Amino acid sequence: MTSTCRILTLLAAGALALGLAACTTTIADPPATGPTGGANAALVTSGACTGDDGVTIIVDASALDDAEPQAQCFLTDESVPAADALTVAQVDVEGTEQYGDQVVCRVNGLPSASEPVGSTEDPAYVESCETMPAAFAYWSLWLKPAGGEWDYAQEGLSTLQVEPGDSIELLFTLDGAPAAPAA
Repeated sequence: MTSTCRILTLLAAGALALGLAACTTTIADPPATGPTGGANAALVTSGACTGDDGVTIIVDASALDDAEPQAQCFLTDESVPAADALTVAQVDVEGTEQYGDQVVCRVNGLPSASEPVGSTEDPAYVESCETMPAAFAYWSLWLKPAGGEWDYAQEGLSTLQVEPGDSIELLFTLDGAPAAPAA
């Protein structure tokens, strides 16, 4: 009788181990490590896409850091969520505590979480990312369909689908400028 209990216990333990093993997940592709390395690096090139080779991703923080807007091409021939394209392109986006990624608060660490944004309207304003950013210092998400014109995105990053030939831009506006992406 002891051996029967022992066999049943071993069988139960084996079944449990197999069941738990089936619940594990593996990551097929490691995240990109930059333009020159990682599994996803070949999916992103510097500069805007040509034609419908992929989705152009533009980050314009020039109102904050006087740098030129940065463009990358996420090479794809399929519709993809905008959030996925940004992740592969290593654009780090932080939403707000209240609205998640439906409201963009910080992109690639900008604006600073500890320094004032530099507004003339409120020189001491520091973005906390708790709720809606100030109307004088905020990120906006823009979409330009293939062959179309720039327009505010009608949905957030996690639900916005982009197609080959489309462009998306994350644009920081400070004290009303820039008001829209460059043509």
